[in-house]
Amino acid sequence: MTAQERIGNLLGLACRARKTICGDFAAEKHLKNHTVPMLFLAADGGVDNVEKYRRLAARKGIAVVDILTKEELGRAVGKMQNVVVLLTDAGFAKAVDKVLRTTEKGVTR
Repeated sequence: MTAQERIGNLLGLACRARKTICGDFAAEKHLKNHTVPMLFLAADGGVDNVEKYRRLAARKGIAVVDILTKEELGRAVGKMQNVVVLLTDAGFAKAVDKVLRTTEKGVTR
């Protein structure tokens, strides 16, 4: 199983546990009042959205993961496509970070 598949599985579990925020508007609204341990951006997302969320993440010290495409992110959380997914649980974020450290790619701090 590849790292992307393992991360997708972890995102699916987090989504079923209601530990994710999916979509542009919901994520932006949540980030204005809360902080999260990890933010997923689609590798093939629009430049404006990616820049906006990278700035927000840098300002709040949130880890950004960008190794999944829109389709892969959407499939992981049960939707067609998704550009941004917030992971709100530190335990799931730690598990994803562990997978990323084994591959040493795709995470920006």
